[in-house]
Amino acid sequence: MSSDPNASTPPDYRTPIARARGLGSGKTGTGHFWWQRVTAVALVPLVAWFIGTLLSLVGADLATVYATLSRPWTAILFAVFAIALFWHAKLGLQVIIEDYVHQRALEITLQLLVTFACAVGALASLYAIARIAMLG
Repeated sequence: MSSDPNASTPPDYRTPIARARGLGSGKTGTGHFWWQRVTAVALVPLVAWFIGTLLSLVGADLATVYATLSRPWTAILFAVFAIALFWHAKLGLQVIIEDYVHQRALEITLQLLVTFACAVGALASLYAIARIAMLG
């Protein structure tokens, strides 16, 4: 063992003013990081399934498309795909805005617009999926 009592504590690289203010990690980025990864991993098979489903419907008549999309598992997977897609997009755009927009008013405005656009997109998608599932 070392005789230095400070050997177990990592060095503090903050500036003296940051130490005085108590500024450090807000510990809020970890959840955001993990949800971005979770939605990305979920989207890999969902995108493959989505593309496969769309390709299987190429050249099909409208009744076949409605019958396929109105199956319960198909409608559920489309809904999960839409939610994961818009959530992932919102998280990604949030990081881009935080990293590259340096005017606070513009940043807040863009964050609100992205949140609103993703929410509207997700709700419109879910409404369309529900409509097709109920009519088919």
